[in-house]
Amino acid sequence: MSTRKDLAAVTRVRRVLSGELGHAEIRAIRRILWAAFPEGDEGFTEEDWQHGLGGVHFVLDLEGRIVGHASVVERELHVGDRPLRTGYVEAVAVEPAWQGRGLGTLLMRHVTDDVRERFELGALGTGSHRFYERLGWRTWAGPSFVRTARGALPTPDEDGFILVLPTRASPPMDFAAPISCEWRPGDVW
Repeated sequence: MSTRKDLAAVTRVRRVLSGELGHAEIRAIRRILWAAFPEGDEGFTEEDWQHGLGGVHFVLDLEGRIVGHASVVERELHVGDRPLRTGYVEAVAVEPAWQGRGLGTLLMRHVTDDVRERFELGALGTGSHRFYERLGWRTWAGPSFVRTARGALPTPDEDGFILVLPTRASPPMDFAAPISCEWRPGDVW
């Protein structure tokens, strides 16, 4: 079995814009995402895939083969009434056969660095708090909402599952304040 040090020597994380992904890369990434999150309550969906497009993709190659992926798309989150340019992390997965070997951590370190460099705030929705918290992400303690044409609607099922990453561009913020996102099809968060 390869050690984490051995794996680090044969891995590469590429930063690719959505429009620059080739057809074979897209097929490989989609295969990984659906394998990591099979159909069911928490299964990956076509809407989830669409949410991950339009930004920057981090593609993890192991000996020339794609085994991991994450994307960062720009969204506008509001903390209280203050809009923040947010790097929202989507479609994070490592091929199931390669999970538990530090590759997800390697991938998310690149993502976290990118978010810290380019945005006022980072955010993501997850049930895997410990994985992200050890990389500097924090659980949002306040209530969550989605902004719609009818006004802000509560999203109580998301409360406690939204993590944020303060950056050097982040204003001082109250982590117990309300947080909101714009509406989108599928999972709003």
